[in-house]
Amino acid sequence: MDGLMFVIILIVIFALVFDFINGFHDTANAIATSVSTKALTPRRAIILAAVMNFVGALTFTGVAQTITSGIADPFDLNNGTTVILAALIAAIIWNLVTWYYGIPSSSSHAIIGAITGAVIASAGFEAIRFGGFVSILKALLLSPIIAFAIGFIVYAIIKVIFKNANLAKTNKRFRMMQIATAAVQAYSHGTNDAQKSMGIITMALIVGGMHTTTEVPFWVQVACATAMALGTSVGGWRIIKTVGGKIMKIRPVNGVAADLTGAAVIFGATLIHLPVSTTHVISSSILGVGASHRVKGVNWGVAKRMLITWVITLPISALLGGLFFYILQLFI
Repeated sequence: MDGLMFVIILIVIFALVFDFINGFHDTANAIATSVSTKALTPRRAIILAAVMNFVGALTFTGVAQTITSGIADPFDLNNGTTVILAALIAAIIWNLVTWYYGIPSSSSHAIIGAITGAVIASAGFEAIRFGGFVSILKALLLSPIIAFAIGFIVYAIIKVIFKNANLAKTNKRFRMMQIATAAVQAYSHGTNDAQKSMGIITMALIVGGMHTTTEVPFWVQVACATAMALGTSVGGWRIIKTVGGKIMKIRPVNGVAADLTGAAVIFGATLIHLPVSTTHVISSSILGVGASHRVKGVNWGVAKRMLITWVITLPISALLGGLFFYILQLFI
């Protein structure tokens, strides 16, 4: 086996590991609200999320193509395999650190920041496709704001519609609805998050001269969908606890509003081929719903901690990506 093939195989393995970690790191996005309101048992919620993540991951490839060619040109990238491997290692390390401390940080920010840092370390700022990078950055930064606003509005509308409803009966109905909204949330998660690893593997195949277009090979789709579903089945209980209970006390009606909002924003981004952070979106949806319900009922201290993590993930992962590129250069 030659050196190039060995590195490509390493990249595929690390990309699938990243996808697996992304699955258990972001499981909370789809099921935290339904578990916290007891609409679903943890076991059933995780099985549902894993299945719907798998289905979602097989449905679209537009986001993957954006990752493949939006940040840098894979057909003209110096030390391309080293860049990609360094980015994956950096993103995996950051994901594991934030998972360990139960911080709902963004896997999307981590991998995009790491790729950017590694590309800059390899070929300088001129190697970055600023048009594509800015579009991705706008999607990452604006989607939580949009999710907060929509969550606020959706819950305000629900309050008006059900203001005279019997509370016990309403909670029971919304608890049943949460099963469907959790499924939709998990499906939308799969349509966006799994595609990041698909894009990275496709990028590596192009760099290695094994693929000639940005179209995602079907085996890559299946492999990434499977890795994310398996990761989801493991669950990320530390983050589920944060998203599902520490931001605010979630009732069934809150959960439905947050799930619908999160799914709509994520799926909308998927349709226009832009990656977003599912962590940011669903957390912001919950914050928006909570603010609409009762501002004082939101734990803004936790929200502040999450915001700080969101802000620092891109630059830290970029620095890590650049650092690991220089380290790998000594061995590859």
